[in-house]
Amino acid sequence: MEQVDVVVVGAGVVGLAVARALALNGREVMVLEREAGIGMGTSSRNSEVIHAGLYYPIGSLKARLCVQGRAQLYAYCEARGVAHRRCGKLIVATSASQLAALPALVEKGHANGVHDLALWSAAQARALEPQLQCLGAVHSPATGIVDSHGLMLALQGDLEHPGGLVACHAPVRALRASLGGVEVEMGDGTLLSARTVVNAAGLHACALAAQTRSIDPSRVPKPRYAKGSYFTLAGRSPFQRLIYPAPEPDRHLAGLGVHLTIDLGGQAKFGPDVQWVDDPADLQVDPARAEAFYGEVRRYWPGLPDGSLQPAYAGMRPKISGPGEPAADFLIQGPAEHGVAGLVNLLGIESPGLTSCLAIGEHVARLLDQAAAP
Repeated sequence: MEQVDVVVVGAGVVGLAVARALALNGREVMVLEREAGIGMGTSSRNSEVIHAGLYYPIGSLKARLCVQGRAQLYAYCEARGVAHRRCGKLIVATSASQLAALPALVEKGHANGVHDLALWSAAQARALEPQLQCLGAVHSPATGIVDSHGLMLALQGDLEHPGGLVACHAPVRALRASLGGVEVEMGDGTLLSARTVVNAAGLHACALAAQTRSIDPSRVPKPRYAKGSYFTLAGRSPFQRLIYPAPEPDRHLAGLGVHLTIDLGGQAKFGPDVQWVDDPADLQVDPARAEAFYGEVRRYWPGLPDGSLQPAYAGMRPKISGPGEPAADFLIQGPAEHGVAGLVNLLGIESPGLTSCLAIGEHVARLLDQAAAP
């Protein structure tokens, strides 16, 4: 049986960031990816937004790692030449209840460490975005966009420079505790013995955790899949900033509403919506969903022309909470939680996972160091 130091399962942006952090700590790291290339799952099917960190419950891992990771990500992209832009975002209220809730959203952001938020009147918002209709807004200047594939290539380069390896077409079937580490069973039956394993398998992370012998199944949450479809805008975007609808008070949202984002090429897209599905491979966009998009978008952009939305792509959120439930926090399980020495499970790493990726990498590295300490 081949002996390896560290195996990271999954070459999405979080798996690559974790592998990079461990490689920079002097570990020999092998990343195993079931697909033909890096980042072909959730990491390539999202809004590519760098989030500020204002939405998440105070004290949560999502809040802490997003705020920390956002600062790290901007610095990393600047240093490594990864394309990005700090374009800013407006969170807009189009109803009286949304408007009344904006101050609390700013207070939550401040408590999470996001100190540059500002409450704007409708006139202030329209002065910068004349096509916008709203009753008021929160301005988040720290929000931005990033080339997620360029980011993943940079992380892969940082991993490979000290000798790390990414192996594609390498599915992992199961894990089991073994003397001195974790045994990794590959899809073709090959066995590896690793001192450390990080399960960063995204949509498949809960299934892999459940298939890990020696873990109590009650420790593994049920995976839930919230599909989000995107539609692109035909023609030039009238907005220079990202536009997000304000959260509805007392409503458990699986996402952040049908928002407008702009990619680095200037193309505007809308989404994602929320559609609970049973199959994580269900990634077809139903053109009929455009009708609901027109209604949602025209709440803040009444000038959206008929026929201007084109089906684009869909993503899948790897959630561990279901319909009607508060969104679950990131679940980062180390040996203290599941009892398998050398194993870390990353479960429910949905948004803001992209923004948080570097901070998650450092968090996992510290967790493993603490577990190994006498």
